[in-house]
Amino acid sequence: MNMSLEKYIENIITWASTKGIKLIIGILMLYIGWKIVNKLVKIMNRTLQRRNVDATLSSFLDTFVEIALKIIVVVIFMGYVGIDTAGIAALVASAGVAIGLALQGSLSNFAGGVIILLIRPFNVGDYVEGSGHSGTIEKIGIFYTHMTTVDNKLILIPNGNLANGSIVNYSAKELRRVDLTFGVGYEEDIIKVKRVLSNIIEAHESILKTPEPFIALSAHGDSAVNFVVRVWCNNKDYWKIYFDLLEQVKLKFDEENISIPYPQMDLHIKRNILSE
Repeated sequence: MNMSLEKYIENIITWASTKGIKLIIGILMLYIGWKIVNKLVKIMNRTLQRRNVDATLSSFLDTFVEIALKIIVVVIFMGYVGIDTAGIAALVASAGVAIGLALQGSLSNFAGGVIILLIRPFNVGDYVEGSGHSGTIEKIGIFYTHMTTVDNKLILIPNGNLANGSIVNYSAKELRRVDLTFGVGYEEDIIKVKRVLSNIIEAHESILKTPEPFIALSAHGDSAVNFVVRVWCNNKDYWKIYFDLLEQVKLKFDEENISIPYPQMDLHIKRNILSE
């Protein structure tokens, strides 16, 4: 019994003198590495905040970098204490490939989300057209962008589709141009028509003087002479001016007896009278 106890104690002393010290140093390395990673993540977080990086992207990058660095620290610890890391690395690589294939669409959306958050083709509150939809951006997530349409429907658009397609941002510029076309009859005085249109534009308080409004005869249509009207306004006033001009032009044309023709067809019937 004493011999067995002495042998057991001897084995502990032998292990402590060889592996034990190495394990203690390894644990100390793991602890210090953990602290260094936490410090680096805090520094990165402050840097991202100073550069006004989106909070969603900043949070994701913090988590991703923290996990990646801590995995590296653990692998270094395992290698130092003598644990074979080759098999573990192969297992992790195989799992990564399998997960990547299973989540191919999600990874594409994730990559698209990162691109959108970095490049910033639009911001929350912008009115945007993309992926066959148009509406106001409510939220830019890592995988999906939340859009609310004008009739208050919520649409979740995969970021991969948005990042790989064309995007029209109607809110990006301070000024917008309203383009309208008005048709009048061929018998109308075109000088008078231009004067009436000009007076309507000058009387509208929300239409900008610079850039200068543009009025011109644009086409000889099948049943009308078409005038194009282009005026500039602040972005927020676009739809107000659009609908105001449509209404005011119709009222003024009626007041000035300027005809607004509609498509029509003259039908000529030829009768052959056969004499008996």
